[in-house]
Amino acid sequence: MPRGTLEVVLVSAKGLQGNDFLSSVDPYVILTYRAQEHKSTVKEGGGSSPKWNESFLFTVSDSASELNLRIIDKDHFSKDDFLGEAIIPIDAVVAEGSIPETPYNVVKDEDYRGEIKVALTFTPEPERYDDSYKAEESYGGWTQSNRDI
Repeated sequence: MPRGTLEVVLVSAKGLQGNDFLSSVDPYVILTYRAQEHKSTVKEGGGSSPKWNESFLFTVSDSASELNLRIIDKDHFSKDDFLGEAIIPIDAVVAEGSIPETPYNVVKDEDYRGEIKVALTFTPEPERYDDSYKAEESYGGWTQSNRDI
């Protein structure tokens, strides 16, 4: 997999199902790619259809091929509740360069729990060459010395 930067635009979600019967859903998302992790803002009172429109950057430098989005309900008086997750393969965005806003299923315990919409862009790192390598390559690996003239 090429090296580069993956930009994830967290757009919105819909159909999220909260665990608390008496309070509204205050969702946030934890985005993870390998050991890199970002957290979105908490959408206070965002309910089942929050909108974030936030952008996050990840460095792609190995063969990891999945982006994990965990949707969490922020609770003020108890432990935050896990609402579900979406696992997004990134092979397509690396090959294509970008994927427009696309909904992905949110799943918890193999059950559908709504959807989350994200847009993805992959920017490959430019290939770097040493200047001496370019000079040798342009002469087929042969360099001329002043003695040969």
